[in-house]
Amino acid sequence: MMARPPLGLLVCGDNHLLLRGPLPDRVTAGRLVRHWMFPAIQPSVDRTGIQGVWRISSREFREEITWAVVWPSDTPLQPAVEQLLTEVAGWGIVIHDAATEDWPGVNWQPLEQSRS
Repeated sequence: MMARPPLGLLVCGDNHLLLRGPLPDRVTAGRLVRHWMFPAIQPSVDRTGIQGVWRISSREFREEITWAVVWPSDTPLQPAVEQLLTEVAGWGIVIHDAATEDWPGVNWQPLEQSRS
């Protein structure tokens, strides 16, 4: 039996997603935010590659979260998401803040950018 991909939390303002897949690097986290939270921003970007690496997951145990990224937004975090981030940090999971840091992670390039 194959192991399930890691579970992560991607937060942007008042929205958050549980994603199955590896920790993305900062640039890729931004692409994931635009892909799922603001899809109209990049209508021409190849989306099949992203979905081959990460997928939204809706029924998960929060204790399985292994990575978390907070993407900057003008909208404040929801109290429930703030509480979840506090819990995740309490388990020793690093919360990556895309507004202030870079970190190593999986870098995904859309097809039209990876060909150049």
